[in-house]
Amino acid sequence: MPLFQTVGIVAKQGDPERVQGTLRRLIIHLHAHALEVLLDAESAHLIGAAIGAPVALEELGARCDLIIVVGGDGTLLHAARSMAVPGVPLVGINLGRLGFLVDVSPEEIESTIDQILSGAFDAEDRSMLQAAVQAEGSSGEPYSAFNDVAIHKWNTARMIEFETYIDGRFVNAQRSDGLIVATPTGSTAYALSGGGPIVDPALDAILLVPICPHDLSNRPLVVPGDRRIDVRVRGHDHGHVQVTCDGQTYCQLPPEATVHIDRHPDRVRLLHPKGHDHYKILRAKLHWGGHTQRRVNPC
Repeated sequence: MPLFQTVGIVAKQGDPERVQGTLRRLIIHLHAHALEVLLDAESAHLIGAAIGAPVALEELGARCDLIIVVGGDGTLLHAARSMAVPGVPLVGINLGRLGFLVDVSPEEIESTIDQILSGAFDAEDRSMLQAAVQAEGSSGEPYSAFNDVAIHKWNTARMIEFETYIDGRFVNAQRSDGLIVATPTGSTAYALSGGGPIVDPALDAILLVPICPHDLSNRPLVVPGDRRIDVRVRGHDHGHVQVTCDGQTYCQLPPEATVHIDRHPDRVRLLHPKGHDHYKILRAKLHWGGHTQRRVNPC
């Protein structure tokens, strides 16, 4: 029996010229393998599929054995939050600019997909976060984040003041533009821009990175992945603070609220072409070294 029988496709929104051709090539190739192909709303729209063809992300997660994302890291983040619970693996075809998660070149679609369909791939499971806002004694539904949860100011020029607790223990009080709580995957996203460390995605860790702190002694902090992070914004700043997950979903913090952040119970499963090298991607994306000569592996 084939390893994958039903494949879902999730496409980047708002860039039809770049996505359409890649989508058509991919669908033709998957059909040539006699696979059932299901499309999300954007994919169906871009190829002019029949009315009723689009499938919601939740249904893709329930029906598919594999999800192929055509776009950039943002598109994969969107899909990953929905696919973590059913545990459907994801493959990313890179149509973005600076990306760390989608690593299949459009020029190599057919050869790479053939390898993955045959079982020749590298797989990894990556951690997620969940964030819940507690106000007036009750907590709302938790939000999921693959990269990060950001607690940040909005609609104001001044800094916000908040307290941070880890497993119920007081860590510090600070004035800043906010706080980024990130997974190791998210260490190369917003947290990197905030001066946080790059963390190997295999590590079980959570990063806390202050956003433009007033006191320069407030430095990024890395803690074990099973810790619970609580952030309490001081009263007069409520109404000027938002909680944002992966830069895509957000809510305004109500008065007297606490944000609880901990590890999500599910993980995102990523499939990469055989020989995937995370550090090679870092060198390419971050332009480390500037030298192009071949390096010899000392081992």
